[in-house]
Amino acid sequence: MKTPPSPTPSAIEEDHAQYDNHPLSLAELEEQFPNRPQNHHKTLPFASLFQSLFNPLIDCKPTSTNAAPAAPRRKAGHGFPKVSYHEQRRHIIERFLSRWRADVGPDFYPALRLILPDKDRDRGVYGLKESGIGKLLVKVMKIDKNSEDGYGLMHWKLPGGGGGGAGKFRAAGAAATAGDFAARCFEVLAKRQIRAEPGGWSVGEVNVMLDRLARASGEVEQLPVWEEFYRGMNAEEMMWVIRIVLKDMRVGATERTFLGLWHPDAEALFSVSSSLRRVCWELWDPELRLGGQETGVTLMSCFQPQLAQFQMTTGFGKLVGNLGMTVEEPEFWIEEKLDGERMQMHMVEDDTVAGGFRFAFWSRKAKDYTYLYGEGLEDDKSALTRHLKNAFDDGVRNLILDGEMITWDPDVDKIMPFGTLKTAALEQQKNPFHNGPRPLYRVFDILLLNDACLTEYTLADRRKALARAVRGEPRRLEILPYLPATSADAIEPELRNVVAEASEGLVLKNPRSRYRLNSRNNDWIKVKPEYMSEFGESLDCVVIGGYYGSGRRGGTLSSFLCGLRVGENLVRAGGSSPEKCLSVCKVGGGFKAEDYAEIKHLTEGKWRDWDPSSPPSEYVELGGGERFQYERPDVWIRPRDSVVLSIKASQFAPSDQFAVGWTLRFPRFRKLRTDKAWDAGLDVDEFDALRSKVRQDEQARKAMEMESRKRKPAANKRARHDLVIAGTSTSVPLLNATPTTALFQGIDVCVLSDAVHPKKTSKPDLEALLKRHGARIHQRVDKVPGTIALADKNVVRVAALRKAGEVDVVRPKWVVDCLAQGCLVPMEEGHMLVATEAKREAVRWNTDRFGDSYARDLAGAEELRGRCTM
Repeated sequence: MKTPPSPTPSAIEEDHAQYDNHPLSLAELEEQFPNRPQNHHKTLPFASLFQSLFNPLIDCKPTSTNAAPAAPRRKAGHGFPKVSYHEQRRHIIERFLSRWRADVGPDFYPALRLILPDKDRDRGVYGLKESGIGKLLVKVMKIDKNSEDGYGLMHWKLPGGGGGGAGKFRAAGAAATAGDFAARCFEVLAKRQIRAEPGGWSVGEVNVMLDRLARASGEVEQLPVWEEFYRGMNAEEMMWVIRIVLKDMRVGATERTFLGLWHPDAEALFSVSSSLRRVCWELWDPELRLGGQETGVTLMSCFQPQLAQFQMTTGFGKLVGNLGMTVEEPEFWIEEKLDGERMQMHMVEDDTVAGGFRFAFWSRKAKDYTYLYGEGLEDDKSALTRHLKNAFDDGVRNLILDGEMITWDPDVDKIMPFGTLKTAALEQQKNPFHNGPRPLYRVFDILLLNDACLTEYTLADRRKALARAVRGEPRRLEILPYLPATSADAIEPELRNVVAEASEGLVLKNPRSRYRLNSRNNDWIKVKPEYMSEFGESLDCVVIGGYYGSGRRGGTLSSFLCGLRVGENLVRAGGSSPEKCLSVCKVGGGFKAEDYAEIKHLTEGKWRDWDPSSPPSEYVELGGGERFQYERPDVWIRPRDSVVLSIKASQFAPSDQFAVGWTLRFPRFRKLRTDKAWDAGLDVDEFDALRSKVRQDEQARKAMEMESRKRKPAANKRARHDLVIAGTSTSVPLLNATPTTALFQGIDVCVLSDAVHPKKTSKPDLEALLKRHGARIHQRVDKVPGTIALADKNVVRVAALRKAGEVDVVRPKWVVDCLAQGCLVPMEEGHMLVATEAKREAVRWNTDRFGDSYARDLAGAEELRGRCTM
């Protein structure tokens, strides 16, 4: 192996500057990562990141097939290969990685944390959004905030031109940068940059400055950092620093692309650790691969959770079909989708912590919340863990749970809106006997129990383990219940129930699925009421305000404030103008490009900037009145000049954010009502009548259900279906059955892949089958001597065993043949996927020269047909 070059003095100095700081010292890092790589040269110039990587990726766009006629073959050269858009992007990234390895060294972490700032969990938060950075830049450049450029920075979502306040900002290209704050900053900085060329900062030096910015507290400490950036960088460098701080890169490549090209196992390690540092420092050599154990979830290491798939569909039946249910196994599970924060909880025995157990909590985006929910059972600053002394079974040494942290109000015994969670947790921290709203952890999965990783087990098996391990603590930590179902007809009643309780919706789950880290797939499908054609109320509302979007919708109205006309009685009494509307909801979902275009066409030239000092109270009333002006729009429009939108919603909800006093939960645009004038839109009186009708209908439905339950005799339990393996007459009971035979009693088996023949069977189902007949299942071949390795596919672990040449790998067909005969049959050549020389010689004597077994009957017609054609 080639000896790596010694680090240069500048590389050593930069290494110390980057890593010998808060929160870990360099010595602590060396102890935690004893084999961490070290670069032999100073990092590349910061400008090389956007010159060689970001800009080329942005410029690399898919070409339209009909944009221009194809070039003649003779000009391109005979047989010249056409490189796809994705290959071009791949080559751009690979070239940059190769350059880094050659010119800098094996430690890619300094660059990767700037390339993927939204995935960097080691740097603290900056506490800066667009408005905060805009104020700082106005001071750094010493410009008037009311000047054209100052106004442009502070109102970055607005396009150029327009009337009123927006008319002050007509900078060239303003429409193009509307909604893109960093690009707007570049426009303004380019006029005042101290340097025309890049300033020569290295990647490492930018990291040091960003660490300093993250540690800065308030504007007084933040301003000097931005002044230093301004003096030492040109406008383009500053723009990319701003993108990094906002974690809004817009280069068109995801972490999966970058990680996959850095190392084959990088994505797998990131999924179980959420740490770019670990990925870069443990996988710096592409030739070194992780073992199976290293890609599993680890205690006290944040993983990337499995997410529920969202599918826009027209019916519940299609959703259930997408779950992969079969006639033999039609059961799926229905869970409530909670309105909280996704949270993973780790617990491990630790004698150094009061109470004997150490806890850790991380959100879906890997934010550490241990400081809030508690580190131990005796943690007097804990909002949760000090209440969990009796929540776990006595035999539990360690575990990892997945669930949702919600706010529970004990006074009304109901879930509160998500926005109240942190306030409730802080109150619980201050006073453990506080009787107000509190955090409640609802658990729906378990990934590790007593050092055993459970991600490869079925959801049904994981739920059994969860029920055994967690006792729970009422209204502190509870297991989320689920409803088994076999028909799509079961979904709508449950959806109505959870909506009545102000919940978000449902999640449908396949109980036979394994836990897939960092994945969004059809094993879990979320159902929100506003997405479903079978559900929801439609209301015709008048558009009274608009909000400019960001990103692709920058500079254009992307969402609208909708209102209800004042009631006829109020108009007749002279208490209001008939044209006045009260705000009721804000809608931005469900629009297509053509919908936006038609609304723009119908309202062109009729929008006016909203002036908070002089609101148009004659025509529009907001929640909170003129004093608070809740949900204040960027622009407004007179109702008579406006349009009517048909809006679909799941339910009505009380709200002081809107003038009506109520709002629509999960509002979604359905269609533009060009057939209706503004005065045909819903008014407040009609809205109240509709609310009352919906409430009465719901009460009547519940009463009918109650009466039906009283009259209906207890339904017979659903017949249990047995899983039948093809080629046998042996029925294999489902997972919740007791063992049927002791056929494989005392035999240790490690299943390495799904079965392909005689019938496709998943790895978890094979394991369940073997367990039902007495086998002991292991996840590692080398854990117990004599363990039988079982596989039908040449997966990575099988390939490794084949290469080592020391372990036999048996096909699942042997299990099927044993079950068919009712006894253990000698292994044959057809039973072997991988065999050592000794094993090949041994099994050769178990069949005759035609391949027929001496010990068993032919399994069926297929095997007989195979023998006849030999």
